Order: sequence, then C-alpha cells, then structure tokens
Amino acid sequence: MANTNEINGNKDLSIEQRDNLLKILKTRFEKNMNRHNDLEWNNVQARLENNPEKLWSLNEMERTAGEPDVVGYDTDTDEYIFYDCSAESPKGRRSICYDREAMDSRKEHKPENNAKDMAYDMGIELLTEEQYRELQKLGKFDTKTSSWVKTPEKIRKLGGAIFCDRRYDTVFVYHNGAESYYGARGFRGVLRV
Repeated sequence: MANTNEINGNKDLSIEQRDNLLKILKTRFEKNMNRHNDLEWNNVQARLENNPEKLWSLNEMERTAGEPDVVGYDTDTDEYIFYDCSAESPKGRRSICYDREAMDSRKEHKPENNAKDMAYDMGIELLTEEQYRELQKLGKFDTKTSSWVKTPEKIRKLGGAIFCDRRYDTVFVYHNGAESYYGARGFRGVLRV
C-alpha cells in the first residue's frame, strides 16, 4: 500500500494530512506520558513543523501501523527520539525478510519487501538490540509477534539476522537466516528529529 505522495516523488504531506498526524501524535504523547514525562508536546510539535521530511517519515510509520511516539530526547544532538510503540510488530511491515540480499537469494516464495529497504524508503532506521531493550522498559511489546533488529555485520556476513520478542516477561534475542520471513515478524523503527 503505497502513499500517493510517495508515488509522485513528493515527500510532503498535505496540510490536512499534517494536521491529522500532529493530532494523532499529540493524543498518543499525552496518553503515554510515562514514555517521556520530562518533555513538553509544544516543543516536539515546533520541531516537527520545522522538519516536514521527518513528519513525512512519521506519517509512514503511522500508515504502516507503527504508532510512533516520543521515547526520549538526546541532549548531545538536540534531537527528539521516536520509536514505533505499537503493542505488536507493525502490521504494515510483516512477512518480510531482513534485507535485499536475503530477498534476492530466495529462489521461490519471495516476500514482497524487506526490512532494511522499507526502513530506508520510510526515512527511518531499524531499532538496534539495545534500543529494542530500551523500548521494552516502557511497556510490554511483541508478546505475540517478533521484530527484526539491526544485525551486526559479522552475523549478517555469515547469512544470519537477529530479531527480538517478549515472552515470559523477558526480552529474547534470536537468530534466523536473513531470508526467512513470517506473518508475525516485522520490524520497528527509530526516527530522530
């Protein structure tokens, strides 16, 4: 399901799309203050309004059911940090293998896409294992699904990729062939604004 603005090569949102997205983000921000209790929405909104390409990326995260929310502020880089905070791995990003190389290696039953290309096209990055663990401190995520995370190059060179989930109130990290894909595995992203 492609965004019409993306098809036309335009990564700007219409005024209506922008206003609707900001309303959704503000509501989510206010509803989940435990994720960012020392931050103020007005400052986040001002930053977003000055960065339309980041708003477009957040809209892509929202469109694919990621439910992005602010999870922190980096004082060193002066950036707000958004993660996908949907309870389960985003529905619009499942049944994908890890990267293009893995996808191209499949002889049959190729998935429609892969996590790294999708993230790149959306203007976001895959969560690292460390970021995934940080997210899990804010709630219980992926109790029925799993999410690809950024895989160390050493593992990827050997044909593998890693993914995480939460079971038995514990975060687990697993490995799989990078070409594998499952209906319950997608990926979560991070965006810095």
